[in-house]
Amino acid sequence: MDEADFIMVESTYGDRVHDAPPDYAKALADVLQKTFDRGGNVVIPSFAIGRTQELLYFIRRIKAEHMLRGHESFPVFVDSPLANAATRIFVENAEFCYDAEAKAFVDKGINPLEFPGLNITETSQDSIAINSDTRPKVIISASGMCEAGRIKHHLKHNLWGTKNTILFVGFQAPGTLGRSLIEGAEKVKLFGETIRVNAEILQLPGISGHGDANMLIKWATHFSPKPRRVFVNHGESAVCDIFTKRLIDEFGLNATSPYSGSIYDLVKNEYVLEANAQPLAERERARERGTAERGVSGRGAQERRPEQPDSPYRTLLAALDRLTELIRSGKGRSNREIKTVTSQLNAISDWWERE
Repeated sequence: MDEADFIMVESTYGDRVHDAPPDYAKALADVLQKTFDRGGNVVIPSFAIGRTQELLYFIRRIKAEHMLRGHESFPVFVDSPLANAATRIFVENAEFCYDAEAKAFVDKGINPLEFPGLNITETSQDSIAINSDTRPKVIISASGMCEAGRIKHHLKHNLWGTKNTILFVGFQAPGTLGRSLIEGAEKVKLFGETIRVNAEILQLPGISGHGDANMLIKWATHFSPKPRRVFVNHGESAVCDIFTKRLIDEFGLNATSPYSGSIYDLVKNEYVLEANAQPLAERERARERGTAERGVSGRGAQERRPEQPDSPYRTLLAALDRLTELIRSGKGRSNREIKTVTSQLNAISDWWERE
């Protein structure tokens, strides 16, 4: 399609350019070798469709080319019913799902997503049994951001182990468990239990289904004539704004990045309601304070209910908001003072958890 009145473009990596892709199989093999040498498991939170199949493709190559020393027969468990169903669709529809490289294997009678040691788990009993297997192994499970699914059980069983590795292979959105882990959380809560993070937390470099700024710009600017409006979404707020500004300043596009709750009239090509920014955590607190929210697409317009009388809990949230703003300003404090405040805040959190 080369002509459109309106287009919508994502901006996940709208502020950066990807490095040249590494040899993914080699990078993955290095992680497996290091972890298996110390007797640990590699747990991979993975998106069920697309990313899991890529991982199977890489692991088949690792095994076929004997890229590991001393662990050639390592088991791999794919513990996601949706991922397993998707893999079957890939295999049964190779003509449409595979690229030329993968099709070349099929032409030779090789299933590029299958290899010795692959275990497909379907039932919850099969899933539970994985954590009774004492062999160093790979566990691939959904969801990719650790917000739901069987991966949470595998994290509970593996995060505390110093020999294990949790390997992320996709973008981790702010506010998700996966994002907390890659940002260095020392402990997390799973199923009501606090789990200390002793495992090694790694990311496989460069693997992403999202285009970088150059790819996004190439797509958004190829339309002729220029679209009447370009809507930028699916990115962190700061990145959305940066990418939108580039489209306007450098390429003369009529671009905007609407927040959740905005309403746009396509016929008149104008906003009916342009919502304001409101982070997710703030929205959750707003709901607790009796604030209703209405929205259609984007990244929050609000309809306010009558204010409720102040309560100790609301006062506490207000104090937390103030402290967060002061800390984020990041100025005027020495490292020693920051360490002292961090220790005090952790002590408060520990006390709150015990209550």
